[in-house]
Amino acid sequence: MCFDLDSSPPIPPISGAAVSHDDLVLEATDGNRFAAFAATPDEPGTTGVVILPDVRGLYGFYEELALRFAERGHAAVAFDYFGRTAGAEKRTDDWEFMPHVEQTTHAGLQADIAASVAHVRGLGCDSVFTVGFCYGGRNSWLAAASGHGLAGAIGFYGRPKDGRPSDSPSPIAVAGEIQAPVLALMGGDDAGIPVEDAEALDAALDEAGVEHEVVIYPGAPHSFFDRKQQEFAEASEDAWKRTLDFIARNA
Repeated sequence: MCFDLDSSPPIPPISGAAVSHDDLVLEATDGNRFAAFAATPDEPGTTGVVILPDVRGLYGFYEELALRFAERGHAAVAFDYFGRTAGAEKRTDDWEFMPHVEQTTHAGLQADIAASVAHVRGLGCDSVFTVGFCYGGRNSWLAAASGHGLAGAIGFYGRPKDGRPSDSPSPIAVAGEIQAPVLALMGGDDAGIPVEDAEALDAALDEAGVEHEVVIYPGAPHSFFDRKQQEFAEASEDAWKRTLDFIARNA
């Protein structure tokens, strides 16, 4: 997993912001029921986000991130990946997630994304963005090539080449099918994702004519977007600003 269980987004809460939040169980078109967490501003807006967590699925970091989006006027739903194999209940901190990760499929994941997007649209949001991290970053970009009608796809340190689900194409391979602007926020010192892979994604999106920005933060590791990673606070602040600006620009 990308973050420790006691990690939190490096974003200050907005004091006094009026938001609501709920634990949900959503249902995909194939009948899969999966856990989600929704945060909504009390003043309805027309822009929303679907948050794709890292490889562990839904836990506190992403619930808090949903709240931070809602405080800024964007309805947000963070969802879990493992309804088909682990059910929709809450899990203990020592839960073994990797056996369930190995059973995820591209079709199943995109069906869950579709259900999450539909829920956000049902809240009155005309423009819906995906925002993903690691496993979720890669699949956020793939969502933009999967017919969900997204306004944009944001990925923090996703894999541009091979990754999970194991049957999914790479974002580079389907660059020509991407139907929304892309923002990629990458660590320049990511031990698992070479800078060359991020540059290859940039080139593929250029060739495909996809509006995009690939940002590489020199010296930043995988999972730099974490309040505990204080030495990368400047990169985190810039990444959050770029995320909000990207949403405002493309809504």
